[in-house]
Amino acid sequence: MTLTILDGGMGQELIHRSGTAPTPLWSTQVMIDMPHLVREIHTDYFAAGADIATTNTYAIHRDRLSGTEHENQFENLYQIALDMALAAREAHGSGKIAGSIGPLGASYRADVQPPHEIAVELMAEVAGILAPSCDMLLFETVISTAQTRAALEASSGLGKPVWIAFSVDDEDGSRLRSGEALADAVALCGDTAALMANCSAPEAMPAAIDVLGTSGKPVGAYANAFTQITKAFLADKPTVDALTARRDMGPEAYADQAKMWIEHGATILGGCCETTPAHIAELARRFSRA
Repeated sequence: MTLTILDGGMGQELIHRSGTAPTPLWSTQVMIDMPHLVREIHTDYFAAGADIATTNTYAIHRDRLSGTEHENQFENLYQIALDMALAAREAHGSGKIAGSIGPLGASYRADVQPPHEIAVELMAEVAGILAPSCDMLLFETVISTAQTRAALEASSGLGKPVWIAFSVDDEDGSRLRSGEALADAVALCGDTAALMANCSAPEAMPAAIDVLGTSGKPVGAYANAFTQITKAFLADKPTVDALTARRDMGPEAYADQAKMWIEHGATILGGCCETTPAHIAELARRFSRA
């Protein structure tokens, strides 16, 4: 069995390395202030064994930038993020680039998803910017069937493989964070190239992978290492200091969880928030070099 190793967390790694306080713009603000850190993190993930660099574009949306001093830098921010990922790959000499598209409005909140036509228009703009420079488009932290439909329509016709990563309930991996059945979203994904679960508790991933596997597509998981998604983080314009990292999910413990994901059929492994190059190095050491 051939495994694909994704990279790990970018946003939290940027916060930690920058030494700055989190802002509502999260990883975007750090990239504006210290773009070299984005390239360095991509470089470290490639060195750790990652096959794919995920662009630092998860949180670059017009609605996130609205009302800030950076709202007129939308296209430029995408170019910076792409340049950093492409430079890291060139230096490494191999690897693929996944163009990250995060949820509109806010993570984990189905209630702030715009109406379908608006969501499709906004995400299609992003997908069109990313597609020419990326090997695949990766919609991350998808939590509802409405988000799934919008993502699929927005990425149609661009000629690049579409990967979708669903964020599931931390206690029931068979359900999306919206409360809907993950199977209902999977049923919409006939044209996608791969399906994953992301930004959820590691323990929820086996049940999610079981559902994803019914699609017959390559499936995988990249979990977060937060203790829980707090009510404070679900408020308007949150900052990530409302979340706490787990103390029991270091590289070895995380890889122990990933072993169970493989047993359930995962062939794509990586890390999400609060995972680091050390986590990815352990995945690569244990699984991709076997």
